[in-house]
Amino acid sequence: MILRTGVLSGLMSLGAEVWAGDEIQFNTDILDLSDRTNIDLSQFSRSGFILPGVYPLQVQVNSQWLPEQRIAFYPPDDDPKGSQACLSTELVEQLGLKPEMQARLGWWKSGECLHINSLAGMEVSGDLATSSLHISVPQAYLEYNARNWDPPSRWDNGVPGVLMDYNLTAKSSGRKGSARQTDLSGNGTFGANAGPWRLRADWQGRIEDESYSRARRLEWSRFYAYRALPAIQARLTLGENYLYSNVFDSFRFTGVALNSDDNQLPPNLRGYAPEVVGVAKTNARVIISQQGRVLYEALVAAGPFRIRDLNDAVTGTLEVRVEEQDGSVTTFQVESANIPYLTRPGTVRYKLASGRPSSLHNGGQGDVFGAGEFSWGVSNGWSLYGGGLSDNNYTALSVGVGRDLLALGAISFDVTRASAKLQGTSLSGDSFQLSYSKNFDQYDSQVTFAGYRFSQKNYMSMSEYLNARHYGGPVGGSKSLYTATVNKQFRDMGLTAYLSYSNQSYWDRPSSERWNLSLARYFSVGSIRNMSLSLNAFRNQEKNQHSGISSNHTGMYLSVSLPMGRSGTLTSSVNSSSQGQNNYSTNYSDRLDQRNSYQLSASNTSVSGYLNHAGDQADVSISAALQENSYNSLTLSARGGGTLTPYGGAGHRTAGTGGTRLMIDTGGVPGVPIRGYGSPTRSNAFGKAVVSDVGSFTRTAASVDLESLPADVEATESMTQLTLTEGAIGYRTLEVIAGLKAMAVLSLPDGSVPPFGAMVKNEKQQGTGIVNDAGSVYLSGIQPGGRMIVSWGGAERCTFVMPEDLPVDGLASTLSLSCQGVAADKTMPASASLGRIVDSEKKS
Repeated sequence: MILRTGVLSGLMSLGAEVWAGDEIQFNTDILDLSDRTNIDLSQFSRSGFILPGVYPLQVQVNSQWLPEQRIAFYPPDDDPKGSQACLSTELVEQLGLKPEMQARLGWWKSGECLHINSLAGMEVSGDLATSSLHISVPQAYLEYNARNWDPPSRWDNGVPGVLMDYNLTAKSSGRKGSARQTDLSGNGTFGANAGPWRLRADWQGRIEDESYSRARRLEWSRFYAYRALPAIQARLTLGENYLYSNVFDSFRFTGVALNSDDNQLPPNLRGYAPEVVGVAKTNARVIISQQGRVLYEALVAAGPFRIRDLNDAVTGTLEVRVEEQDGSVTTFQVESANIPYLTRPGTVRYKLASGRPSSLHNGGQGDVFGAGEFSWGVSNGWSLYGGGLSDNNYTALSVGVGRDLLALGAISFDVTRASAKLQGTSLSGDSFQLSYSKNFDQYDSQVTFAGYRFSQKNYMSMSEYLNARHYGGPVGGSKSLYTATVNKQFRDMGLTAYLSYSNQSYWDRPSSERWNLSLARYFSVGSIRNMSLSLNAFRNQEKNQHSGISSNHTGMYLSVSLPMGRSGTLTSSVNSSSQGQNNYSTNYSDRLDQRNSYQLSASNTSVSGYLNHAGDQADVSISAALQENSYNSLTLSARGGGTLTPYGGAGHRTAGTGGTRLMIDTGGVPGVPIRGYGSPTRSNAFGKAVVSDVGSFTRTAASVDLESLPADVEATESMTQLTLTEGAIGYRTLEVIAGLKAMAVLSLPDGSVPPFGAMVKNEKQQGTGIVNDAGSVYLSGIQPGGRMIVSWGGAERCTFVMPEDLPVDGLASTLSLSCQGVAADKTMPASASLGRIVDSEKKS
């Protein structure tokens, strides 16, 4: 539709001159028409002029698009014949102007519209051909701006709705000489949105064979509600929660929390999230939990895995469980900590919480407590931070300082003093923590986090105090903790190195240690390019608290990969472990298409296969393995959800649960391919599609995949973008026309034809064609028995109905259609539809 309008406008411009008032005058003699007296070019006659009225337009501020809004055009006070866009107070708020700029604003039409000239350099122009309003504002007038980020004035809380997300894994395995075992595990979220509020209920569970002693039931792990408070860049949470602290350790409680939310800051000012690195011997299930609550669960292919999409609010000790297909289980812990506590100069970050500590399975564990912490950016290089945590029998106070060392990195140091009354005994002690972070750009190196914490013997953290109170004695008093993560690139060698290390020692039980090393190098041999060699080595060392027996798990994974075809990869590997198990394998992985990928593996002991399908309703993975004379297994994993709003609902795939999402409405047209995050999805039978895992407080775009559109579908509006608050259900419509296409000739009741340039629309007011010479028109979006409307001279003039039986190939023949509802004397001659026609002979 836009293409046809553009071509027509281009032809008109060849015979047009601009007169006073920016009015375009057309020389119709250049048009090869049989009837030059029957022309309607009124919509093209004035450059940039828009008749007074209200129009639905998409607003573009500089290079950023805002949601569609209804924009009024009024004649200015000093130009009764003109027309100017009215920027309402609501729209001006979305511009994101600095406070000092807002104070300069002037208004007209009784304070309803912005005086454009009150901001020097600001320009506004409307374009009905693209249904858009373009606003240009000098960047110096706007709030902090970053790529893909909008100021709070443009954030969208979404629409009301309910959601149900799930992550399920079913496994059936058989071992020689024993009964077959089947289990089902999963976690998910039920939720509801109302305005800025998000209500969530998390569930998790594991169901196993009755013959298996560890059978469990499904359980609710968390009930809570939260909302964003953009005015103070904070997040308010009510219900069951975890203490997310940069100073104290994490524990579960029921109550209220108010935290500064880094996610509401521009991306380059936000914090970081922990990552989990390991090696799976087979296609394995990885479960990451904290204090019994499952945070992440996924089926991974054999080989190294690196999980980097955990929530950046996660702190404290994470428990990682790797369940292999042969039934073996590997567990280890990851210490999650924050980078040095620094705050931008002149700003204060804070976290407040109050409630009662609670356990996932045992309910309340302690007395009502209060906690608070802060960080103050004193100057460009210094930050002060600290906080307090207290209940009737426990008190902890902390104070620290952070320093930006510029070229030398960043460092912070804090001291925490804790006092506890436990079973009539008073205990007190100190804990010292040192943190360091540095990017060594000149060496292509990065120390993501390096830290050391030492605690005196009588020092107890809140979680240790709660455990001691519940179990009747001191439990796992921490002595020291070392953590470090280092990345290094050797560009001349094409080598990348990653090393992580942690060492945890205790006063009353043996220490534990874990390190992981990853090396990867890309190289070429002759005509074979992008070959890779990778090495992953790890060691976990723990001692049993009661027996004192040391448990060491050491392993190495070495692989060589060779690219095959367009997207395939052939990999040979050796996996060795301290248990004396050496496994040699070869696997081939490839993508069948944009939605499907697979991996086939064969080793000295087994064969296996892995298939992943990114479906419209769910992300499904299937894994099968067979080991000679030992075991066989089949595992199925599905991650997806459902979202329901007042505008409709849809099933969809999702990586996380309970997160932000965007519903796209294609006006009831099914099968429309939509691009967003990850693989494309398609609108369902009701014309709804959901793009999940959308970033919060970050500009998100979704578009129609024009290359994959069905032949009978045409998109008149192919893209939308917006910025959603955390957990929101966004809603946007994309104009899509569905139906057949055909050539037709329109005639009026008196035998004449509609004028050249007349517009044809369907009942949804979507443009379907422009009338050409002698009433001919190329129509799209044709529905059998559907009604269409023909307009010219700014008014609807007649309607026609498509026949019930349409030709299979509408372009092979021409339809003759009668347009009813207008008489011959009501057609508009060219002299009435044009302001002034330039006489080509007179001008020459």
